[in-house]
Formats: sequence, C-alpha cells, structure tokens
Amino acid sequence: MSVLRDQLFALGIVPGDVVLIHSSMKALKTDQTPEVFLKELMSVLTCESTLLMPALTYDTVTPDQPFFSATDSEPCVGILPRTFAKMDGVERSLHPTHSVCAWGAKAELLTRDHILDDTPVGPHSPFMLLAKSGGKILFIGDILHACTLMHGIEEIVNAPYVMNTEKTLFTLKDTAGKVHIKEYYTHDFKGWEQEYTRIADILDYPDIQAGTLYAAPCFLLDAGTLISAATVCFKKDIYAFVSPVQ
Repeated sequence: MSVLRDQLFALGIVPGDVVLIHSSMKALKTDQTPEVFLKELMSVLTCESTLLMPALTYDTVTPDQPFFSATDSEPCVGILPRTFAKMDGVERSLHPTHSVCAWGAKAELLTRDHILDDTPVGPHSPFMLLAKSGGKILFIGDILHACTLMHGIEEIVNAPYVMNTEKTLFTLKDTAGKVHIKEYYTHDFKGWEQEYTRIADILDYPDIQAGTLYAAPCFLLDAGTLISAATVCFKKDIYAFVSPVQ
C-alpha cells in the first residue's frame, strides 16, 4: 500500500483530477529525491489526471534581463518545480515571469494559450483555466501565502496595487526554438504585503480541506470556489488580501 496514495485520497484527490501544486520539498521530511517523489505522485494520479506546477521566473527574467527560454529558464519557486520542469512529458506555458508546467491528460490544453496574455495571470494562463477544468490547488507545506491564483483574481477586479502601468518588452524562446517578442505588464506590489493566508478564512469544508502528505501539512482548495469567494471579498474591500508594508 502506498502511503502517498492513501494520503492523497484522504485529502480528496483521485485519478482524473486536475491539480495545481504549490510545494515545499523540505516540509515533506522524506529521504526521497524530488524526482522519485514526483514519479510516485504521477503514478498515483495516473495519466488520466493533470498535474501542474508554477514555473515562475520573476527573479531572473526582469525588465533588466528580459529574456525567457521555455527550455532553459529555471523556476525560482523551489526544487520540486525545477525538477518537474525537466521531466519527460512535461509541457511548459510560454510567459516570461509566470509560466506553468503541466503533465497528463490536459497538459497541452491548459498551457498552449498562455502566450495570448499580456499580464502575469491573465485569462489564458493555466492558473485561470484551472477553474474551468474543475481544478484543485494543493499546498504541500504551510504555504497558503504562495497562492498565485490570487494574482489572477486581483487582475480581474483591477486591484490598484497589483500592476505596473507601463509594459516591458520581453524576448521569449519556446521549446521549438521559435523566438517571440512581446510586451507585458508586470507586477508591482510596491508598498503592499500580500496576505493570502486569509484564504483560509473565506472558504469552508469541503472547498478547503486540511491533511498531510508524508510529514507535510497540506491544504486542498477548489479553484473555482476560491475565485468566487475572493471576488466577493474584493468587492467589499479591494485591499482585503494585502496590508501596507510597515
């Protein structure tokens, strides 16, 4: 019997699900390598499922260094995404700072149109398409603060703190070697601290569930319900998920 399988099923994840994972390898407290863990995860989910991970590159692809390679630009959000991006059968969306990697049944469908957006988490991003696929978000570790989908909701409601007003010209190379030159709006957030752990206060069971994977505390969210609930909060208070930097 697989401990990981039992824990995933207890959380509410079953083969066929579309799951985006934010992760802390350290929180798992396992002797497995990142690749072994990911292979076991894929085996449990099966290729009927779709597994996604953020492959964000905002630390290295910047207005001062405006070049992104879907093959060579390493994710800056942890060892599991960096490992996942290099695995066989994994697709990567084309975006300079907020690309997403995906594997499984809907990988190509969820990543192919990200190039159409000119914002970090626009309507064609895998983050926003997740809800349309009935997708879930799994946080491995106590890392609700890392919820990138919240940026997409901030874009929808035009939160005044989220975006720079001028575009930056980026050069992007896709996995086939084709070069794309495109202008993008980038995130701002100057003067504001993100407070996405407040997500836990606006969702109820079964739309948010707590559990564990190996030793890591985990949360599983329904993406569509999060978008709906957060949008209601933003309509009441546009600063509901940020606080001023002290």
